[in-house]
Amino acid sequence: MRIKHFSVIFLFFIVFSMGTKAQQTYNTGLGLRGGYPSGITVKQFLTDFTAVEGVFSFGWGGFGVTGLYQIHNKIPDAPGFEWYYGAGAHLATAKSDGNSPFAGSMGGELYLGVDGIVGVEYVFESAPISISLDILPILNIVNDIGLWFNTGLSIRYTFK
Repeated sequence: MRIKHFSVIFLFFIVFSMGTKAQQTYNTGLGLRGGYPSGITVKQFLTDFTAVEGVFSFGWGGFGVTGLYQIHNKIPDAPGFEWYYGAGAHLATAKSDGNSPFAGSMGGELYLGVDGIVGVEYVFESAPISISLDILPILNIVNDIGLWFNTGLSIRYTFK
């Protein structure tokens, strides 16, 4: 039921964005992401409304790399705010301690999966800073197969 509800919301965002177009307010952002995955985040705009983001995370006795392709859209009558959606993949290692979403039956395993992302971002006009809040549904397809809905808060220093 949760997946069906999320799919309807995601489809609404895709249809709504087809008629809107954002203009990028920065080229590259570098900062920290809290939540899951948490770590270092780098976002690079490819066009006025598309970007790629990489998250390099450490925890649970391992590390992870998440890559995401995003489409950004302005929020009407809300200067500095954009909403975005996209998809990507992750590759991670972790020890099995029973507390992580990647806690398999054996320690030190490799995990691979697909990710989605839906979020909002605010870019300060008077400072080179952006803040974003998002939800990341992730589906592990190698080891500990399962679906999780994770959230994150990112703060980035932006470069024009």
